[in-house]
Amino acid sequence: MDLNKYFDMQRILDEHILNEHPELKEQDNLPWKLLALQVELGECANEWRGFKKWSNNQEPRTKALKFPAMMEEDKEYYNPLLEEYVDGFHFVLSIGLELKILPPYEITPYISKNTTDHFNNVFEDISNLKKSINEDWEVEEIVELYDELFRGYIGLGDMLGFTWNQIGQAYIAKNEINHERQVNGY
Repeated sequence: MDLNKYFDMQRILDEHILNEHPELKEQDNLPWKLLALQVELGECANEWRGFKKWSNNQEPRTKALKFPAMMEEDKEYYNPLLEEYVDGFHFVLSIGLELKILPPYEITPYISKNTTDHFNNVFEDISNLKKSINEDWEVEEIVELYDELFRGYIGLGDMLGFTWNQIGQAYIAKNEINHERQVNGY
């Protein structure tokens, strides 16, 4: 995956958002972006469903109808799990841009012993990064914690069964939707 391409696309989207919401230009945007990433990660876990031990339905939601349609040939489907994952990926990239941490660096994903642990580990990665920023740690330590978050988030995609190609295509499609939302006053 060409990370530069996705960081560039995210930079353009972030600039579009700042132009539509100029009040964001003069404030610290990291706190709400970190919270947004946690929310998107939670939404991704909700679509994964594997932690819902109280439920008879623990299968990931990977196919859902976009719009109601009468005829089968008119039905359009999407992957809710992938969509939520990609929503979080937008914020992972955006946080890197805020911190001025950009490729080139090698991303070697880390993998946990199971998917539940991995979700928990990525939540912890976000918390560790937030703590380092709030406590004004050294830049090198913040970069290291961001890299750990990035590695964990990419590892989550692997654990959920997504390929780089699927993630890239879904990111591009959702990025276009996010631009349209800014134009339409979302």
